[in-house]
Amino acid sequence: VRAEDVTAINTESGIRIKTGIGRGAFVKDIYARKFMMHTMKWAFWITGNYGSHPDNGYDPNAYPVIENINYRDMVVENATMAARLEGIAGDTFKGICISNVTIGLAKKAKKVPWTCVDVEGVSSGVTPPPCGLLTGEGSESLDQGCAFPEESVPIDSVRVRTCSCRGGHW
Repeated sequence: VRAEDVTAINTESGIRIKTGIGRGAFVKDIYARKFMMHTMKWAFWITGNYGSHPDNGYDPNAYPVIENINYRDMVVENATMAARLEGIAGDTFKGICISNVTIGLAKKAKKVPWTCVDVEGVSSGVTPPPCGLLTGEGSESLDQGCAFPEESVPIDSVRVRTCSCRGGHW
């Protein structure tokens, strides 16, 4: 998944990833850059404690895989908290990378701007300083920031046409 040049205003969270035990599957290879976010509770919210299931037939032993989450080149204003990152005990969310991100906290911000449990990753150029679980040594250099693929994808060549139709309702 790639997201780029996004503006978010008055949202609960700027970027949110949610899953839980019993869901299985994976969320991986997420790339987000060039975001402007204004007025929210959390700039980043990743949770492994999303408890609802569509029915009672889910597998309580199905653990999700959350890895390779990349956020870079972002400015956040008026956030109550920088981030709430909660993996699953025994199923750590890995490969979280945050670089070149400035988070301006609200006047009534929480005293501890980062909550991190059962996650691991790296960070560079992040304000306020992230939790200790995001200061690990990564195999990749953060000199250029977190990864963001540069190759073209099919959606890049889509052209939106302008409708010249005038008139009433369909």
